[in-house]
Amino acid sequence: MDIRFDGIRIRNAVPEDCRQLAAWWNDGTVMAHAGFPNGLGTTPDEVGRKIAQDSDEKGRRLIIEYGGRPVGEMNYRNMGGRTAEIGIKICESDHRNRGLGRIILSLFIRELFSMGFTKIVLDTNLKNLRAQHVYELLGFRKIRVNHNAWRDQLGEWQTSVDYELIPQDFRDHSANNKI
Repeated sequence: MDIRFDGIRIRNAVPEDCRQLAAWWNDGTVMAHAGFPNGLGTTPDEVGRKIAQDSDEKGRRLIIEYGGRPVGEMNYRNMGGRTAEIGIKICESDHRNRGLGRIILSLFIRELFSMGFTKIVLDTNLKNLRAQHVYELLGFRKIRVNHNAWRDQLGEWQTSVDYELIPQDFRDHSANNKI
């Protein structure tokens, strides 16, 4: 995947990205929303092994660039039945809450639908109100709330929200928006 739009680039992760991905994944401030306030404790070599297993058919890890520098990551996984599960993180704090997420997700979702997926699913922490707002702006429907579904690294119960999106509900925020 290699999508370019108005200073944004979404591209396949490559071995040269392993250090950056490991740094983000090991940063508890980046990973806390996913239940890892202490980070993942991974190495660039471990990240490289994961990237080596990526394919268009199974799923990929992707790098989000803005202004020519990496600012986050996203991924998709083929769940079968023409369904893709996605995730996104704007990892660089100076690029959060600037409207990038809705445009980046729009570009990504449009590409996934063009690849033949007919449903996109994701989940987020119930506390992540900003993400929920963005997902709902794009047309995602809240399917369920999973109360006390898992414990984070600190042993605290976490609640997640499941969302899904089908093509006819998709509201593309990249078409008429510039950063």
